Amino acid sequence: MRILVTGCEGMLGQAVMRRLGSAHDLTGVDIAGADLTEARQVADLFDRTNPQWVIHCAAWTDVDGAETNQKPAMAVNGLATELVVRNCDRTAAGLTYISTDYVFNGRGGADGYSENEPRDPINYYGLTKARGEEAVEAMSGPWQIVRTSWLFGDGKVNFPKTIRRLLKEKPTLKVVADQRGCPTHADDLADVLGFLVSSDCRGIFHGTNSGQCTWFDLAREVAALIKVDGQNISACPGSEYPTAALRPACSVLTSHRLESAGCPKRPLWQEAVGRYIQLLESGQARYL
Repeated sequence: MRILVTGCEGMLGQAVMRRLGSAHDLTGVDIAGADLTEARQVADLFDRTNPQWVIHCAAWTDVDGAETNQKPAMAVNGLATELVVRNCDRTAAGLTYISTDYVFNGRGGADGYSENEPRDPINYYGLTKARGEEAVEAMSGPWQIVRTSWLFGDGKVNFPKTIRRLLKEKPTLKVVADQRGCPTHADDLADVLGFLVSSDCRGIFHGTNSGQCTWFDLAREVAALIKVDGQNISACPGSEYPTAALRPACSVLTSHRLESAGCPKRPLWQEAVGRYIQLLESGQARYL
């Protein structure tokens, strides 16, 4: 299949290009190749690449920055998605849109959110991604929305990588223990996307690694993997690290539709973190 991958230089976009390249004819585009907030550029991109399917990874991902840069954040996550949708329908291309746990308010309880829960974001980033979801749901052609959470992988910045560095630099750390989610390896999510675009599945899916934890749990796991005493990490409430954007207390994404569609079970988050930390420890990561 001819697939256009937007945001191909981001952490997930690079993983998609690596993991799906042997099975599909991929064309990647990032901001240097096309400004997806400009209607003419998006139309020209589709005419030039003639995709049968689009995996729309491009996004504004600075959660706190979205609070003070609302117009550009909405342009990237809302308007750009609308333009991609418009051109998918114009050219009869299907679309997979990458969304987020932050479309939920985090007050749903420890069990988390199923695919059909109503959207109710509590920060502006979540609102922009919800607007993107709404645009995709209005498509006349085939579409998939894939929500994920706590993404990490071979990229410039992510939580496990930062914690690994801090554990080697500082004698003690405080890590938030009252926010819960599903850590997700970009490579494993890319494999889910590969399954979905090769299937006839339509609708909303939750793509994360198996299991759930707090940021504190995740930090302790990283400590164990690099053989640092986890007792050096203490738990604290999120209120000790105030941020511009509110964070959901529970953004666990429960998955039912992937299983019903026959998607292989995703690895446990602990195994996925172990794979990534090993990549860093061995010096094989591109972004050390």
